[in-house]
This record gives sequence, C-alpha cells and structure tokens, in this order.
Amino acid sequence: MSPQRGPTAEPVLGRRRAGVLLHPTSLPGAARDGALGDVARHFVDWLVAGGFSVWQLLPLGPVGPDRSPYFARSNHAGNPGLLDLAALERAGLLPSARERAHVPHAGCVAQAAAALLASRGAAREAYDAFVAAERDWLGDYALFTAIQARESGRPWWEWSVSARDRDASALAGARRTLAAEIECVQAGQFFFHSQWRELRAHANAQGVKLFGDIPIYVAPDSVEVWANRALFQLDAAGLPTAVAGVPPDFFSADGQLWGNPLYRWEEHERTGFAWWLGRLRAQFALYDLLRIDHFRGLEAYWSVPAGAATAKTGRWVVAHGEALLSRAREAFAALAVVAEDLGVITPEVERLRDGFALPGMRVLQFGFDGTAGNVHALHEWTANAVGYTGTHDNDTTAGWFASLRDDEKHRVREYLDCADAQVVAQMVRVVTASVARLSVVPLQDLLGLGSTARMNLPGTTESNWAWGFEWSDVPPDLAERCRRRNATYGRCD
Repeated sequence: MSPQRGPTAEPVLGRRRAGVLLHPTSLPGAARDGALGDVARHFVDWLVAGGFSVWQLLPLGPVGPDRSPYFARSNHAGNPGLLDLAALERAGLLPSARERAHVPHAGCVAQAAAALLASRGAAREAYDAFVAAERDWLGDYALFTAIQARESGRPWWEWSVSARDRDASALAGARRTLAAEIECVQAGQFFFHSQWRELRAHANAQGVKLFGDIPIYVAPDSVEVWANRALFQLDAAGLPTAVAGVPPDFFSADGQLWGNPLYRWEEHERTGFAWWLGRLRAQFALYDLLRIDHFRGLEAYWSVPAGAATAKTGRWVVAHGEALLSRAREAFAALAVVAEDLGVITPEVERLRDGFALPGMRVLQFGFDGTAGNVHALHEWTANAVGYTGTHDNDTTAGWFASLRDDEKHRVREYLDCADAQVVAQMVRVVTASVARLSVVPLQDLLGLGSTARMNLPGTTESNWAWGFEWSDVPPDLAERCRRRNATYGRCD
C-alpha cells in the first residue's frame, strides 16, 4: 500500500504558531441556529485578525444526552446539531427564520433533508455522489440511527436479538421499512460534510489550520461497536466485559470510570488495523492536525472490570500502539498527530511518543507544584510540544488561580513575578513566549473568565459542555492586543 497524501503539505508544527481552543458549540447562537456557517467564518476572521493560525476544536461526532463529544457514536458522522440553518435556507431547503422560529433545530434539519430528497438537479446529484463515496460507513450509521429511533432510543444491546446480532435478513427488512428515515439521516450527514468542507476551505485560505481531536475510545452505544463487535471486549449479549477509565489522578481521587468498551488489540493487529486506519483517514479528511486523546492508552490501558463502582479496581494492560502507529506511518505520508500525554505517563509511553517524533502537551496550570523536573513547569518545556494555559478539562485559569491555597498562589506569583490581578494575562503571555512551537489558549482565558465558563469537569456528567459566548463579551481591541503579542513572540507569518 503506497502512502497517502497527508492532511497538509506544510507541517503545522513546522514553524511557531498560536492557536485558540474553542468548540463550535460555544459559538454565539450555536444551540439555536447551528455553528458551521457565518458565525464560524466570523470566528476564523477574528483569529486571523489576532495573529492566530490554529483553531483547536473538540470532537465533532454526534453526541448523546450528556452532550459529551468524547462519547462518540460514530467515527465518521458529524453532529447534525452543528448544521447552519441559514445555509440550508439559502439553498432553498428551509423557509425563512421567521417562519421556522418555533421549529426545533432537529426538526429543521429533517425538513431540509426531506426537501433535498424530493428535489432534482445539482444538489440531489451531489447527495447521491456523497452516499456512493461514503457507503463504507454511511449505510451502517444511518441504519443504526434509524433502528434506534424506532426502538425509542434504547441502546443496541437491548434491541431484538436479530437486530442486536445483525442478522442479515433482519437488517434487510429494516432497510426496507426504514428507508425514508435512513435517507433522512444520510442527508443530514451530506449537509454536515458539505458545510464542514466550506468552513475548512475558508479557514485554510486565510492560513488557519484546523486542529481536531480523536477520542481514543468510542461510546458503547455506537455504530462502531454494533457493527464491529469482534474488535471490542464484549460478551455474547454485546455488553463490555471490561471498561475504560483512568486510575486516581489530579482530577479525581477515585479515578475516572468512563465506561467505554475496550479494544481486542490482537484482533485489530490481525486485520492490519484496518478499522483504525479508516478512523484516522476520516479525521484527516476533516482536520489539518489531529490530537489523539488519552494517547497513553495506546501503550497500556486501564482496564476496569464491568460493573465496578469506581475505577480504583482497574489494572494496566499492554496495548498494541507501536504496531498501530507503525502501520499508520506507512499509510499516511504525513502523520500530523499530537499525543495527549497527560496523566500517568511512564517511560514506556514517552518512548512510544518520542519514537514517532510526536509532539506532546504541556499545561502551565500543572507546572506549579514545586516538584523538581515537572515537565509542565515552563522552564522544562521543549520545542516539539503544544503549550497550553489549560485545556477543556481544566478550570479556566482565573477559576483555577482563585481555587488555590495561599501558599500555592504565592508560588504562582513568584514564578510569574506579578500580582494576583495579572496572573491570567501573564500566563497567556508566557505560554505564547514559550519554546513550544504551538501555543494554544482557550478563549475563556483570553477573555479572563472565571469558573462559570468552565467547559468540563472530568469524572462528572452534569452541567458540562454547555458554555458559550457572545460577541459582546469580546473587547473590541482584544484581537489587536493578541496580534501584537503573537507577533512579539514570533508566532505570526
């Protein structure tokens, strides 16, 4: 197999860059009108004005009731909730905003899908071409979604045995009886991928690279598990025999019990990692740079017995990450991947990361514990890294500092040589000035927001992933101030 062209001709970390971390659901009006249209393009334009050339996002897949983008129901599908309704209106597939004012976003997408499927002409031809090109994943995903709707949202292991176990005649019957629902789902994915391509083209044309995120695991109630049961540690009924998590750490004294099914790595290697390569290929079609979340799980993963109350009872099991990355390096000419190497990092994980020359992550909030050799302390950072004030899993920098003990605050003030009121601005400045070739700051930190703007609290399932901003929250001179800072530290063209 000859190497495929990588996601970008120029390595994103080939020069010093600055980026902003913001998930599209946080954009103004995203929950009401969608995020992939004018509002996202306006944010790209703001990034350019600020001297930023990287936009980091969280995973874009369809989400469940908890809204977590890390509980992916598909490796390939996009979240229809992000669709820009105004674009569908301009395409003649929706009535005016006034006429659809009381129709939920999902209802508007279904209405647009019906209009597309009833149409003739270029748009319908483009849809038919999309369905043909994406048939390897789209058919299963649309069928899975349609059956689940028929089953009142029940997880796939609670379906009839014939549907659960993918009996061929049962699936053929479902495709016939649910044909309209299946086409509606496919049309929604056509809209998503079309709008995403337009957004990426707009960003790339202005020199902005899109930095995506791939969760190491998928949700148990996902098309990936339903359609590929042999690749996961499941029992005969489709339930996990062991689940993913992490041991006790900075974020949780009990560890984190994620509940995702674990991989049967031997089966993945036996099949030449075809499933993983398809997953990476799909993500490289969306992004210029890709972060592998929980990278350490490619070296060894925390296996928790199914039914355990906490993650404390888990154990480390060796994975097949080196074989996977070797295969990926053969398949992709440019492996534009960042290793999320936070948490319990061992020399074995470091060797895996460094053996493939993958950049790691450095988070300044973690750098003030006073321990010698702390890799997150600013003076320990290296160039082949992505440096952050904090990530989507951290409190905002203002909230983090406010929560510290007095002695910890003193250590931060001494290190940054500033008063309390300047801590957030100083942390943004020193991250931008750091040796890391890519510096990334959450928008919340650029705005100096407190804990109410936190995106996620790991180990919890309530009140996460909901923060959003309005343009009125952004000072008119902020972009210019960011540009001057980025230029001062060599992060602009």
